[in-house]
Amino acid sequence: MTQQIQDQLLQVEGRVQKKSMRRWLMLAVVLLATFMNALDTFIVNVAVPSIESNIHATFAEVQFVIAGYTLGYAVVLVTGGRLGDIYGRKRLFLIGVAGFTLSSALCGFAPTPTLLILFRLLQGILAALMTPQVLALIQINFQGHERALAFSAFSITIGLASVLGQLIGGFLLATNILDLGWRSIFLVNMPIGVVAFLAALLLVQEFHPSSHLQVDLGGVITLFLALFLLVYPLIEGGNERWPLWSFACLVLSLLLLVIFALYEQWLTRRGKSPLVPLSLFRERAFLAGLLSILLSNTLFGGILLVLPFYLQDGLHYTPVQSGLVVMVMGIAFLLTSLASAGIIRRLGNRTLPLGAILILVGYLCIFLVVRFLVPLYGIAPLLLASVVVGSGNGVLMSQLLTKTLEGINHKHVGAASGIFSTTQQIANALGVAVLGVIFASIAKGTGYINAANISFLIIGLASVGLFLTVMLFPNMSGSPHK
Repeated sequence: MTQQIQDQLLQVEGRVQKKSMRRWLMLAVVLLATFMNALDTFIVNVAVPSIESNIHATFAEVQFVIAGYTLGYAVVLVTGGRLGDIYGRKRLFLIGVAGFTLSSALCGFAPTPTLLILFRLLQGILAALMTPQVLALIQINFQGHERALAFSAFSITIGLASVLGQLIGGFLLATNILDLGWRSIFLVNMPIGVVAFLAALLLVQEFHPSSHLQVDLGGVITLFLALFLLVYPLIEGGNERWPLWSFACLVLSLLLLVIFALYEQWLTRRGKSPLVPLSLFRERAFLAGLLSILLSNTLFGGILLVLPFYLQDGLHYTPVQSGLVVMVMGIAFLLTSLASAGIIRRLGNRTLPLGAILILVGYLCIFLVVRFLVPLYGIAPLLLASVVVGSGNGVLMSQLLTKTLEGINHKHVGAASGIFSTTQQIANALGVAVLGVIFASIAKGTGYINAANISFLIIGLASVGLFLTVMLFPNMSGSPHK
């Protein structure tokens, strides 16, 4: 009898180990797709001059090549997350990966600027079907310390793509494989996408979708229009010097968001399934997470806009030298993300305040070194301050994902992931728009150096708000994980 019990225990242990191994292999697959998506975001900027000359695109058309992807991605993320809740995360992930791979090929062979812009818009929409499923699958498959580790791996993947995007893009353009030129930066997605799709078929487990949930078509249309009218002027308004139509779009967007919220509330009272369950916003951690990601990405988007202008137009650095300075921040983010799992184990809930403090100190240091030290000692003090900012964001991001989605009901986790990712995209565009207006107006009157000084001071002071927002999370004084 004892031997029989031991055999049964060994069988159970074997099944548990096999299931655990499958989960980590699944994570590797969805992170491969995440890497492909993130790489495509960063790699295109390197090829802008080549695209402009090769297919005779205007500067405005090249800007739309970049903006079209962001626009399609941002306005569909919430819908993509909710469709995963309704029809299954694996199914939507596979559709997203397959479509993203196909649209990458279409971008690679686009003969005209207009078609390239349309295919980039399509690419962004399909990425929006894929990305929320990654966060949802991590939330569902992992618990506790393992979940924190999985979200750290997600942050590491984004950081790695941000660093390698510049290098891979430069390598592909320099080697000019098969005389493809800029087209290779899109075609490189094809082998990655095929591998990710086939591996996902085998390794990603489908969770039974919620049978009582239905597609909220009215909510989809209203939110799509609201986000389009919000994101488009944030992306393009600055390029057009903020004409009247851009402000009209923003006002109309806010009106549609109010109508959307009232409509979703009406659906909930009638017992229907809304696109966005408003109960999510009664979760303190979820609301604190959205506010934190809104502030952190707005500040980060702003610094990434102002810093290259300061380096190139203020200090007369070359674009390559400027890119290397900005890359230091990305490398710091990547290295800190690699160490974040150990940091979370040691500090537990105190990890979020640590990240916010590092960001606050880093941004204030950037202002101080630009104002007082760079004129005397050169760029070295700025590099150190950039390392602090990158490290703070690396510490913050993986734990922020964990804490924001913690406690969300599995049937709503796709919608929650979509809202989180949408907030990130809007915040990036908001940072560029707001800091762009401030920087440009000051630079016109008193020059780039003074404009950078004031912009960096504003970012530093605003980062105090990030620290205060992070403290809204429950149990911030909690002890480290055991």
